[in-house]
This record gives sequence, C-alpha cells and structure tokens, in this order.
Amino acid sequence: MPAIIHVIGLGAGDLEQLPYGSYKALKQAKSLYLRTKEHPVVPQLEAEGLTYHSFDAVYEQTQSFADVYQTIAEQLLQAAGEQGEIVYAVPGHPLVAERTVQLLLQQGPKQDVSIEIGGGQSFLDPLFSRLQIDPIEGFALLDGTSLRAEQVNPSLHNVIAQVYDQLTASDVKLTLMDVLPDEYPVTVATAVGVAGMERVETVPLYELDRINHFGNLSLVYVAPADDDRVRYRQFAYLKEIVAILRSPEGCPWDREQTHQSIRKNLIEETYEVLETIDEDDPDAMCEELGDLLMQIMLHAQMAAEEGFFTVDDVVAGLNEKLVRRHPHVFGEKSAADADEAFANWQEIKAKEKAAKGIDTTQQSQLAGIPRDLPALMYAYKLQKKASEVGFDWDDIADVLRKVEEEYQELREASEEERAGELGDLLFAVVNAARFYKVNPEEALSMTNRKFQRRFAYIEQKLREAGRSFADTNLQEMDRWWEEAKQHT
Repeated sequence: MPAIIHVIGLGAGDLEQLPYGSYKALKQAKSLYLRTKEHPVVPQLEAEGLTYHSFDAVYEQTQSFADVYQTIAEQLLQAAGEQGEIVYAVPGHPLVAERTVQLLLQQGPKQDVSIEIGGGQSFLDPLFSRLQIDPIEGFALLDGTSLRAEQVNPSLHNVIAQVYDQLTASDVKLTLMDVLPDEYPVTVATAVGVAGMERVETVPLYELDRINHFGNLSLVYVAPADDDRVRYRQFAYLKEIVAILRSPEGCPWDREQTHQSIRKNLIEETYEVLETIDEDDPDAMCEELGDLLMQIMLHAQMAAEEGFFTVDDVVAGLNEKLVRRHPHVFGEKSAADADEAFANWQEIKAKEKAAKGIDTTQQSQLAGIPRDLPALMYAYKLQKKASEVGFDWDDIADVLRKVEEEYQELREASEEERAGELGDLLFAVVNAARFYKVNPEEALSMTNRKFQRRFAYIEQKLREAGRSFADTNLQEMDRWWEEAKQHT
C-alpha cells in the first residue's frame, strides 16, 4: 500500500475563513507538517493545542529558494515513507504559487507516495476583491524569486507572489525596471483580507524595496500600462505598427512597397549601422539598428500578407538554428576553443544541406558566397574558400612576390589591359590581407576615414584663412596634409 501525503491549503485569511473540512483535517492529523508557521491561522490553531513540524528553519539553512523547496519535498517524501500517512499544510491554495506541491506531484509517484490535494482559498480571490481587479481582462501570476523581464507583460494585470523580504523585492524591482519606467506605480499587498494585518501600499517602482512590511503573505501588483514609453518597448507593438502601416488604412507609400522595391533600403541601412560601429557611437548605433530592424519587419509583413511566413517564423527559425548549431552550448558536444566550435558549426551546416537534398559533392567549392557582397569582401571569401582545399600560397613571401608581379604587369599594361591588371593587383593585395589576418574591407574603410579626417584639416585651415581651394595650391595643401598626419 503506497504512503500518502494529504496536502491542505490554509487559505488567505484567519481561522474564520478556513473551510470546516480543512479545519477538521488539520485537527485530526496525527502527523502535521507546515511549510511555514508564519500564517494567521497557525497561532489560532496553536491556541487550540495543535502540534506540528514547520520547515521555516530550512529557509535559513539553504542558499536558494529552489534548494529550499527541493529540501522540503525530500523531507516530506521521506516522512511519508516512514510513517505511511502525513498531512502537509501550505498557505493559500495548494496549487497556487506552491512549488513544493509541484515537486511532490512530480516525485511522489516515483517513490510510491500518493499525493492527495485538498482545498484552500488562494490569495488571489481577496486580492482581486481588494484591488477591484477583473481577471477576465487578463492577468499573469509570477514568481518573485525567479522573475525574468520577458515574463512581464505590461498589457496584463501582473501579480508577483513570493516577495518574502526586501532582498527579493529589490530583485523584483530591478527586473521590472527593464520593462517599466522607474516611477511607474506598483502596489505591495500584505495579508490581504486578514483583519488587523492587512497592509496595502502603492509606491513608485524605484521605492519598491523600501517598503517595510514584506513577509510570507506579501505580493506585488502591477497594473496594466497605457504609457507610450512602455508600449514602445514591446516587440508586439512593433508588429502591430508595421501591420497597420501596410493595411488599407495605413500609409500609401508603405502599402505600395514590394520586396524588390525596398531591397536597396536594406543594403543602405546595413551600411549605416556599420558606420556607427566604425565611429564608436552607441546612440547612433541604437537608432540605426532600429532602422535596419524596420526593414526586416517590412519584409516579414509582406511575406505574411502573401501567406509565406511571419516574423514569428523568422524568430523561431533563428532560435532553432542557433540551438542546433551550438551543441557545445545547448547540447552534449564539447568545444575546447573557437576553432573547434567553428568546425562543429561547419559540420552541422553540411548535415543541414544533406537533409535538404543538396549534394555538396556536386557543388562548387566556391558556392554559398552572396553575390552582392562588395568586391573586396567577395574576393576575400573566394580566396578563403579556395584555401580550405589547399589552393593557396605556402607563406606570405610568396603572396608579396605575387603582389609585386601584378604591380609590374599593371605598369606595363596597355590602356585596354589596365582594368584587368588593376583587378589582378587588388586581388593579390586581398590575398596579402588574408595572410596578415586583416579584413581588407575594414582596412580600406579605416583608410577612407583617415583620409576624410586629414582632408577636413585642410578645409579647416582654408576656412581659418578666409580662403577657398581656388586660392591655394598642391604644395600648400600637402604641407597641411603632413600637419594633419601629426594629429590624426
């Protein structure tokens, strides 16, 4: 015969609010365990001579809440196995914000212990009544001990339970600040519905952890937000805005666009992001990344209207790919260094192609390079792919000799041959960049910016002298150029 743990809820109030069946079960229990004795019912039951064992000491002996709950569950299962039948009482309702009960339900059957759930009023009913909340509008019940920003939906009534103390409240505050303005009003409710103990206080979010009445019966309530500062941070609102822009009631220009018509915009916005990276301008980068994201959202919205895919499919595909291609992070495979991680990535990509029916043995070694890459970058990737099968120089000396050879051929080329010979020289220089482990596109961009700074110095000198380019000559400009080199 399996052992039994009867789980009973102590409700959200005092003894007057405890159902008679629960009261009777507590009084008749031969072996009673309480998750915590910090509950209004317990002193009243003590006055009637009730004896029990509580797990309050576990909270002080264990470092994390997850360990606390696991320890309690293990001790309860052990006690049930030894005694055959015990009663376990928890605040509120056993199936509302009670991690220990969930652990018992998961682990009990494995140890031949039956878990029977009794009733109990949860803290939600008196909370909804006290704050006049209609849950049909949508609400989320969250755990304050493990709260994550992505769990908080500002459009819902958010109830954050298990905010036991100011330390937990501080963690909750910092998490909420990732979603809400610092001054957003939040409500702390303690012992709602318990005569003489109830405390309800609304404060700005930044003051949340300054409240002094946190305890086992405390929770934090966050009302739905209609503040634009909050809505503007939500990805769902971005999806809504883009859909509206493309709708019949939206923007005429946005409605007319196609994948092809805004193709150039995607390229332009990408380069504007790169410019902010080169200029080390985080504020500008934030703005330009938003413009780039807008292009992605528009393409996804167009595809959704055509029935091909949605932006959620894009996100799902990306998440799945990232997990699949990082087995050394999300799986059991290991990678000692970046080279091994890259090798894993390449192996997985090859398997993905095979799964799609692509015969890589029939593909060119140079396949897979985007044809619209800038020429320098395209040349760099061509050479890199060729080098993977051994088509490469042995050392940098050979590469530099090739650069000199191409330079000499350019000098000797006829007018008709110059374009081709110049291309050969550039290709050889790209090879040198690869051997030096320098990205040629980035190197040339760096030089372009350097040229702009030094030329701007010449323009500054002319302005200071009240002159224009028509009033100077190459010799003077060259002197200023040399000066600029000392500053840049």
